[in-house]
Amino acid sequence: METVLVVVAHPDDEVLGCGGTMAKHGANGDKVHTLILADGFSARLEGASRHTNALRAAETLGGEPPQFLDLPDNRLDTLPLLNVVKLVEGVVETLKPTIVYTHHGGDLNVDHRITHQAVMTACRPLPGSSVTAIYSFEVASSTELSLSQTFQPTHFVDIDLYLETKLDALACYEDEMRCFPHSRSLRAVEALAHWRGASVGVEAAESFEILRQIA
Repeated sequence: METVLVVVAHPDDEVLGCGGTMAKHGANGDKVHTLILADGFSARLEGASRHTNALRAAETLGGEPPQFLDLPDNRLDTLPLLNVVKLVEGVVETLKPTIVYTHHGGDLNVDHRITHQAVMTACRPLPGSSVTAIYSFEVASSTELSLSQTFQPTHFVDIDLYLETKLDALACYEDEMRCFPHSRSLRAVEALAHWRGASVGVEAAESFEILRQIA
């Protein structure tokens, strides 16, 4: 059994980036944890907070209730990076994950980039570290708009059996979704899953860059 940690900047990033993979881990008996760094009380939605939506999404995917740090939304770059790293380190030390998923380092969204940096520092390879694999994922409406570092997937997870579960989890964030042809629409997310699947000969997949992998 693996202990999986998904570290994201905002609620909904976890489902967009690796919701199908999270559901697959859960179905395989792995413990799936989510750490959400930003977007707390400053980003409440009408009728329900993003916290509530994230809890519902985690339940849909079969994961553990998310942990929220409630750091300032879209302003992670205003915080000392070391402070963010230490917060992530604390969670890593407590959970001792074997597999970590996080943002692509070249995303347009600054919070995504800071999250990536914090994870890579908090999970730096030290003797006795629990982490044996780190993967970065793509988030629609941010990764494809990267201006400096193109996402080049090198690891694919077959999510054909879990694509509907991913879409159900995204429905928990209906206020965050948009109408097609926006890339952050259910139709576009489904199309991307089929495209990534077709790239490797399966019906649907999520794709990742391998940041570290110990065989």
